[in-house]
Amino acid sequence: MSMVKLAMANFGRSFKNYLAIILSLAFTILVFLNFQNILSSDLFDVLGKQNRDYIDILVHTVSVALGCFMFFFLWYATNVFLTKQKKEIGIYVFMGLSNQKIGKLYMIETSFIGLSALALGTGLGILATYLFQMILLAISEISVDISFRISSKPILVTAAVYLIMYIIFAIKGYVNIVRSSVLEMVSASRANEYVRQNPVMLFLKTVAGIVILFLGYYLAVKEGGQEVMGNVFAAVVLVIAGVYLLFGGFLPMLLQSLAKKKLFLYKKQRNLWINNVIFRMKKNYRTYAMTCVLMLCSVTALATGFAMKYRYNSIVHFRNTYTYQFLSARQDLDEVIRPLIEKDNQISYSAELPFLAIDASLFDTPFTSRNYAILPYSGVKRLAEQTGLEFEMEPLGDDEIIEASHLYLLSLLTARSNQTETLNGKTYREVMETNVPYLGCLQEMMSFYVVNDAEYERLLPLGEQMYTYNYRIEDIYNFAASIDELDTLNGEGADNAARVVVDPNSSDIEWIKVLYTVCIFMFMVFVLASGSVLFMKLYNDAFEEKERYLVLKKLGVAQWTLKKSLSHELKAAYGLPFAVMAVSAYFAVHALEKMMYTNLMAVYAASVGVIFVFFLLCYWFSVEVYAKNAGV
Repeated sequence: MSMVKLAMANFGRSFKNYLAIILSLAFTILVFLNFQNILSSDLFDVLGKQNRDYIDILVHTVSVALGCFMFFFLWYATNVFLTKQKKEIGIYVFMGLSNQKIGKLYMIETSFIGLSALALGTGLGILATYLFQMILLAISEISVDISFRISSKPILVTAAVYLIMYIIFAIKGYVNIVRSSVLEMVSASRANEYVRQNPVMLFLKTVAGIVILFLGYYLAVKEGGQEVMGNVFAAVVLVIAGVYLLFGGFLPMLLQSLAKKKLFLYKKQRNLWINNVIFRMKKNYRTYAMTCVLMLCSVTALATGFAMKYRYNSIVHFRNTYTYQFLSARQDLDEVIRPLIEKDNQISYSAELPFLAIDASLFDTPFTSRNYAILPYSGVKRLAEQTGLEFEMEPLGDDEIIEASHLYLLSLLTARSNQTETLNGKTYREVMETNVPYLGCLQEMMSFYVVNDAEYERLLPLGEQMYTYNYRIEDIYNFAASIDELDTLNGEGADNAARVVVDPNSSDIEWIKVLYTVCIFMFMVFVLASGSVLFMKLYNDAFEEKERYLVLKKLGVAQWTLKKSLSHELKAAYGLPFAVMAVSAYFAVHALEKMMYTNLMAVYAASVGVIFVFFLLCYWFSVEVYAKNAGV
C-alpha cells in the first residue's frame, strides 16, 4: 500500500476525530475570506472616503487578529493531532518503516485535514458572500445595494495565509517525528501537557496566580487619567497570566485538598471521578486556560461592539438636538431667523442662550482647548425648559463650575473627581460634568463651563458676550428646504451671524456600525473556537479512559453509575473554565463601562448566557461521545 493510500485510509477512519477542528477552521476561513472580500469590493464607498478608510483600517485590524488566532489555533490543533498520532504511528517502526517515511505519512495525513478545512471554508465562504454582506449591512443598519460578486484576490489571499501557516506546522511535525525515538512515540499520548509538580510549586503558583489575577482586576477597574490605557494593557497581560497560573496551581491544589476530605470524597460517589478531574486538570490546564481566555475575548469583543453602537446612537442623537444654530452678537436675531425657517418648515422647539467667549490664554485646564465659553446657570436652566432636555444641576457656589462636554467614542479619563479649572487666576472646583446637549453641535466645537449668575456677571469684562439661537424642525430630513432663505440672513443686518446646519444623513462615524457587526462575528468565532478546543481535547482523552472504565465494570460498578461519574467529570471540565471566565469578564466589561460611560451589564449577562447555552450543548454532546469512546 502506498503512503498516500495509507494516509487516506487513516484519515477516513479517524474523520470523526478531526471533524471538530475541521469545522472550526472552516468557519474561521469563511469569516476571514468574507472580510478580505470587503477590502476588494466597493460595498462601503457610498459612505464616503473617510468612513471607507476607517472601515478598511478596521477590516485590516480584524484580519490580523483572525490571522493570529488562526496561527495559534493551528499550532494547538496540530500539536494535539501529532501527540495523538505518535502512539499509533510508532507501531509502524516495528513494521520496518523509517522515521522519515513515518514523518511523510504524517504530513500527508495532516495535509488532508488542512485541505479539507480550506476547501470547506472557502467553498462555504464563497456561497455565503451575499448572505454575509446582507447580514453585515442589516446589523449595521446601512442601506446599500448588494451584489453577489467575489474576485479572485480575497480567495488567493485567504488560501495563501492559511497554507503558509499550515505548511509551517506540518513541517514542524515532520521534523519532530524524524527526531523522535520509538519510546517517545509510544509514550507521547500519556505525556501530553502533563507536568509533575510538587506541593511547594503548586502553592507558589497558587499564590502568584491569585495575586496576579486580582492585581489585573484592580487595574482594569481603577479610575485614572492618561494612565488608564497603560493600566488596561497591564490588566490584560496580568489577567491572562493569572488565569494560566490559576488553572496550573490554585484549582489543582483546591481539588486535591477536597479529595483528601473523606466527608467530601465519599458523598455522591465522588471517589469515582474526583481524582480523574485532578489528573485532567494537571494534564490539560493549558487547554483550560486557553479556552477561558478565548471566552473572555469573546465577551469583551461583544461588549465593545455594543458599547460602540450605544455610543454611536448617543452621538447622533446629540448632534441632531438642533437642526440650525446661529451665533451672533445681536440679542434680537430670533425675530429675523424664525420667519425664514417657517416659510418651508415647522419648528419643533427653539431656545436662546447667551454665553461669554473668553480668550484661551486666561484658562488653565487639564485638557487644553482652542475655544472657551462661560454659560450662566439660569440661562441653561431656561434653555432646558424650552427644549425639554433634562436638567439635574444643583445651584452653584461662587467657586464651583460645571463642564458641559460632548460625547466621546472612548475616553481615557475615568477619574472625574477633584478636577479644578483656573480662569484669570481664580480656581474653580468642578462639581459635575454633563454631556446633555444643551448646545448641540456647538458643544463639540467649544469648551463650555457653567457658573452661577453672579459669577457670570463678574466675568463679563473678561470676554465678549455672544448669543446662540437654536432651532429644531419637525422634519429634520427637510433641512435643505430652508437653506436658501437662511442664505439671505446676512443681508438683514445680522452682523455676520455664524451658522451651523446639521445634515442627519451625514456622519463621519458611520464606520462604527460596521465595527459593531464585526465584534458580533468575532464573538461567534471565539466562542466556537473555545468550545471546539475543549471538545477536541476531551474527545481525545476519552480513548485513554477505556482501560479505567473496563476495570470499574469488572469490579461490578453499574453502567448508569459510570455514566453519571463521567458526566460529573465533564461538568468540571466545562464548568471550571466557564466560571473563571464569567468572573474575569465582569471586570473586563466593568472597565469598558467606565471608558465608554455606558451601562453594559445587560450585554455581559447576555453574552455569558449565550456561552453557557453553547457549552451546555457541547457538554451534552461530549457526554455521549466520551461514553462511546471510553466504552461506557
